[in-house]
Amino acid sequence: MKLAISSCVIELVQSASKQARPNEACGLLFGTTDRIGRATIAANVAPDPRRHFEIDPAALFVALRAERAGGERLAGYWHSHPSGIARPSATDLAMAAPDGRLWLIEADGELTAWRAPASPGDTFRPVDWVID
Repeated sequence: MKLAISSCVIELVQSASKQARPNEACGLLFGTTDRIGRATIAANVAPDPRRHFEIDPAALFVALRAERAGGERLAGYWHSHPSGIARPSATDLAMAAPDGRLWLIEADGELTAWRAPASPGDTFRPVDWVID
């Protein structure tokens, strides 16, 4: 079964990525393992946002706290590669928490989906998806 991603999520990621150029944009994804229904934009607090991203920890803590209180499930993360390709970089792999969450990566209007490593030493796995 393919992952369904809301067209609103796709539009937000592509628009925010374009507006942030030449910096990387980033944010959070909400939904289930089968469907991503909502995304938010988070501040990129990386020291060099043109080459890296770091989701504002405050945004991440708010989302995790809300999830624990019965709110939306944090399903993953998204970010852009304004001068790269829409696939995980070596830096992405090195920085990814081994949590198996979804990663969407945008580059030059292309959007790809990846499942983060589930344990240390694993790699990203591509995810087939459709627009919902």
